[in-house]
Amino acid sequence: MSTANSTPPRQIKLGFILHGVGPGWGDWRHPDADPGASTDIDFYLRQARVAEAGKFDFLFVADSVHITEKSSPHYLNRFEPLTILSAIASATTHIGLVATLTVSYSEPYTVARQFASLDHISRGRAGWNVVTSWLSGSAENYGKPVHPPHEVRYRIAAEHVQTVQGLWDSWEDDALVRDKASGQFLDPSKLHALNHHGEFFSVRGPLNISRSPQGQPVIFQAGASEDGRNFSARYAEAFFTEGSSFESSQAYYADIKQRAAALGRPAQKLGVLPALRAIVGRTGEEARRLYDEALALVRIEDALVALARSFNEHDLSQYPLDGPFPDIAHFGAESNRSASERIVRTAREEGLTLRQTALRHASPRLEFVGTGVQVADAIERWFKGGAADGFILFESLPRQLDAFVAEVVPVLQQRGLFRTGYEHRTLRGHLGLEVPENRNTAARRRAA
Repeated sequence: MSTANSTPPRQIKLGFILHGVGPGWGDWRHPDADPGASTDIDFYLRQARVAEAGKFDFLFVADSVHITEKSSPHYLNRFEPLTILSAIASATTHIGLVATLTVSYSEPYTVARQFASLDHISRGRAGWNVVTSWLSGSAENYGKPVHPPHEVRYRIAAEHVQTVQGLWDSWEDDALVRDKASGQFLDPSKLHALNHHGEFFSVRGPLNISRSPQGQPVIFQAGASEDGRNFSARYAEAFFTEGSSFESSQAYYADIKQRAAALGRPAQKLGVLPALRAIVGRTGEEARRLYDEALALVRIEDALVALARSFNEHDLSQYPLDGPFPDIAHFGAESNRSASERIVRTAREEGLTLRQTALRHASPRLEFVGTGVQVADAIERWFKGGAADGFILFESLPRQLDAFVAEVVPVLQQRGLFRTGYEHRTLRGHLGLEVPENRNTAARRRAA
């Protein structure tokens, strides 16, 4: 029997990635796809409303600050994340809003101000996906002579996040007095300059916007290399993962939770969220037909370019398609190290050709192709099997978000694995995370 002190049952967390014309290179060619979706506000608003009707925890916008003529159609022409999420905030009421922003090419004060603004606009629904940017061409867009090495990028990230979080605590929660009778607007003893002087940044503060209802935006991260895992375990409150297999996801799940616990963090509350490219049909036959439609959109030329992103956009067309996987690991060492290492390792262990590796990398997993019940079964297996706390859903074909909400979400709800209504208004509330106490308030309390 439930009591007031009992722990609520663990439930699946769901995010949805807003990606306009699709995450791949050929998605826009589908007969039902809108080729202009990546810069169509109405398209994004519709997806946001469908996801919120499905009681998703959050929406997520990925980003990068470098493109070439070979970049995917969505990456070539799309909205800046904080801008589009600010627009979506006014059209939604509960769903979280998570934006990607690079620490390698941004200033902490500006980042703190932007996310605090989104947090206030949304009344406490903002999240920051912290990235270090792995494409070396990014440096030239910001007047930098060279892209920072992998290890240096994570040192930058640590100091950047610490600085931003310090700025978010500039204002204690009761600093704004707003007493018209006395004329006192602010209690100056509760507004704090940061006075940070570090290896990469020097920021005085204070920030010119107060804390939001959730205290601070939620920190997301997707680091899977050794440096990335150490960074995530120390700072992130939710972890995005590749989700390439059940076994590898189990291993990552156990490892990142152990690292977080060793740092004294509440590991059980930190969510591991693999990528999910589900394809849902009303029957198994329809799902398989839809899967074949998705595969037909993948051309080998595009699959090679997609694979090359993890290897700093190295040209893979120069290698024999049906020969052994080429020796290109060194191109990924200072780029997307974790993904490139995983790709090379899998190709070597399974004896895959370049063609097989590229097509596998660009294709949805069959495990999550089926009816609503079948996809829910797979999700439940990962959730209960220690491979995931939830998922971030990619839309593999037009209207697949609608199908997921209509066919999969009700099954998960019937099994008691997913909410039937929002219990909270903030992203922290959705994810079961505590509101962090303002560090200056905590210091005042300890001193008293």
